[in-house]
Amino acid sequence: MRILLVEDNQALAEGLTTILRGSGYVVDAVADGASAEAVAAAEAYDLVILDLNVPEMDGLDVLRSMRARQNKAAVMILTARGTPEERVKGLDLGADDYMIKPFDISEFEARIRVLLRRQAWLRSSVVQYGGVTLDLPSRTFSSHGVPLDIPAREVALLELLFMRAGKVVSKDAIVASLTGFGDDLSANAIEQYVSRLRRRLAPHGLTVKTARGIGYYLEAAAPGA
Repeated sequence: MRILLVEDNQALAEGLTTILRGSGYVVDAVADGASAEAVAAAEAYDLVILDLNVPEMDGLDVLRSMRARQNKAAVMILTARGTPEERVKGLDLGADDYMIKPFDISEFEARIRVLLRRQAWLRSSVVQYGGVTLDLPSRTFSSHGVPLDIPAREVALLELLFMRAGKVVSKDAIVASLTGFGDDLSANAIEQYVSRLRRRLAPHGLTVKTARGIGYYLEAAAPGA
């Protein structure tokens, strides 16, 4: 899942980015409101973590602009502006949660999980393809009820292929989904992820096929094969 972090405190932004990426999320970080509005309009995010006191454009104006464009990403306001009036205004404008700085990291991570589970439930809770099931709220894969042990970045790749099962996903789309700003994911790295996924999925009737020169797609074995 992809998160946009809008925070002008560099140390805090770097710390939160490290924590979120360690949990397997793809994170883009910007430091001002104008950049946040532009990026949120151009890219698809599951969650936006939004500081209100950012330069160039107030966070509430960013939120107002997002909702006016029917952007349905979950929004967590993360700010030092904690008066009841500020909270009510943010929630009325369409924020899904509101945390006051300073905050507890464990609570922050728990609230992130709640918001992303809610986003997943809005789409659908469970998706099945072949003999493998994806539980969207928990981002876990299983086969016949047995969880599959898949590292975080491979989970992100498999999620992408799974949600477009049978359709070719371009290499550019894979890079965009697996990386944040400033990340560098080479073609060789993608091929390594694909190769490892093939080995993990082979016993469960799924394989990642190559559309030469274009990208990859997920294919289920025929029944009885």
